[in-house]
Amino acid sequence: MNYISAREAAQKWKITQRRVSILCSEGRIKDAVMVGNMWIIPSDAKKPEDARSTRKKSDTQSTIRPFLKWAGGKGQLLPEIRKRYISVLNSDITKYAEPFVGGGAVLFDIVSKHNFKEVYISDINPELINAYKVIRDNVDELIAELLSMQESFIPLDKEERKVFYYQARDEYNNIKINGNASHNQRKAALMIFLNRTCFNGLYRVNSKGLFNVPMGDYKNPIICDKENLLAVSKALKNIEIVCGQFTESESFIDKHTLVYFDPPYRPLNETSNFTSYTETAFDDEQQKRLAAYIDHLSTKGAKIIASNSDPKNNDPNDDFFDILYSKYKIERVEASRMINSNAESRGKISEILITNF
Repeated sequence: MNYISAREAAQKWKITQRRVSILCSEGRIKDAVMVGNMWIIPSDAKKPEDARSTRKKSDTQSTIRPFLKWAGGKGQLLPEIRKRYISVLNSDITKYAEPFVGGGAVLFDIVSKHNFKEVYISDINPELINAYKVIRDNVDELIAELLSMQESFIPLDKEERKVFYYQARDEYNNIKINGNASHNQRKAALMIFLNRTCFNGLYRVNSKGLFNVPMGDYKNPIICDKENLLAVSKALKNIEIVCGQFTESESFIDKHTLVYFDPPYRPLNETSNFTSYTETAFDDEQQKRLAAYIDHLSTKGAKIIASNSDPKNNDPNDDFFDILYSKYKIERVEASRMINSNAESRGKISEILITNF
């Protein structure tokens, strides 16, 4: 059998050499072999179909997806949330605010379906907000850096990947604690890399603010989803992105605003409270503070949708949210609890959706 180099295959198929290496590492080029640190490909091999294009065409929900895997992301609840926001989108609603933006599943869904004059998003996690801003303002440079990391990481064996991952984690934590604005692009790239390769896509920090999630076990993680990053960047162009408390949205929100609140969920039990996205906890006092803020915004005429965990999953007599939001409409919807180290503890649960309309 005759072989050609990855560079020759790239020229033949009119794609980048990086893409050839990724296709080889994914096992999509039959009989491709790694010799030393480079791939060689059978000279008669056919160019594989680009699965990235296939995946994009089959995505019927939205052409824009969250750029991070995010524990507690609202992808699975989107149909229920969509039913509620569609019912209030009219000529009077010209603004949208999401003060706990997280992974942005609802944000990207709603902005891909409705044109707002103004959009405001915020989160208290500075690294998350930095990633949003870098994608909005410097997406081409970010993509180049992620592609380089992907090309370096994918061909490695498991032990080599561990070295690469934990070096990246240490660099990220060092920038997080000691870095400055000049490191923002690198910090965003490292955050996305770690998110795509860590255990279950968690973002968890310890009391010192250090990211401490171990490496996951993925055969071919997509570290750089170029097409989606470009789509996200375009969607974010005219959006106000703020790092701060949810109450900082007050001056933006008026009677023409639809607001979605997705705060850190109240834990269903002591063992479920294992993820902290910032160094500070969002406890019951914070939940009450948020409810009071929703009361205030309701008096301004804003339309509100909020989501949270349902304590009645574990204790049918726990009326915490039923009492806290007694003046509003509370609905229980089915969701899947996916983030759990014990597979038997995953499964269907109910969550609550709260609306003031």
